[in-house]
Formats: sequence, structure tokens, C-alpha cells
Amino acid sequence: METVFTPWQSLAGGSLIGLAATLLMLSLGRIFGATGILSGLIAFVPSEDRAWRVALLLGMVSGPLVVMLLSGQMPVVQVPTSAPMLVIGGLAVGVGVTFGSGCTSGHGVCGMARLSRRSFAAVLTFMITTAITVYILRHGIGV
Repeated sequence: METVFTPWQSLAGGSLIGLAATLLMLSLGRIFGATGILSGLIAFVPSEDRAWRVALLLGMVSGPLVVMLLSGQMPVVQVPTSAPMLVIGGLAVGVGVTFGSGCTSGHGVCGMARLSRRSFAAVLTFMITTAITVYILRHGIGV
């Protein structure tokens, strides 16, 4: 499997995530942690807190539609793994988010910007675990 590095798309995406996190903090004083935003909806937050969460999540999932409107075609997404591996990966991420008290957007984007030591430790853990996982899957198991 080949990993393709897309520097301009990555820069644009990262800039938009940073802008969204900044605007959410400036306008509502809230942290842009995607799993916290989603879990807040699932946990039935107060109604005044629901609208911005729904709007933000709709914005996240509507990205491919914006690409289609701008380019005339849906983006091609290839997932080079099986459905059971996706489920296992999703469960592993869910466990990690729970024990790590947040996700990559909460810790990596917002927490590190606030110079949170806990977020620096969490991101270091994410990066080390990711490197080990990729090495094992690509070189050990051969997935």
C-alpha cells in the first residue's frame, strides 16, 4: 500500500481545522474536541448547547458535498482494510479517547495550543502508538 503525501491539501485542511477551533473558542469559549462534541449530543446536553454541536457535526460530514459542488465530482475515498478491522479500530479509538480524556483534535489542536502538559503527553502517546501500529501492520503482519 502506498501512502500519498498531499502537502497543499494537508495545509488547507489543517488551516481550516485551526480556524474552526479558534472561532469556536472565541465565539463560545468551547474546546474543539470532536469526540467531546459528539458525546455531548449523545448524552443529551442542555438545548442551548445542542445547536452549535449539531451545526459543527453537520459541517464536518458535509465536506464531501462541498468538494462535489466545487469540482463536480465526489472525492474518491479508498479504505484498504476490511469491515471487521474498521470496527476493531473504531473500538480501539473509542477506548483510547475515553482513557485519554479526549481525541487528537481536543489534545493536539486545542490542548497543545493552550500549553497543556496533559495534552502534550497525550499527543506524544498518540504519535508513538501510531508509529508502532503502522510498523507492526505494514512490516510485521503485512496488512
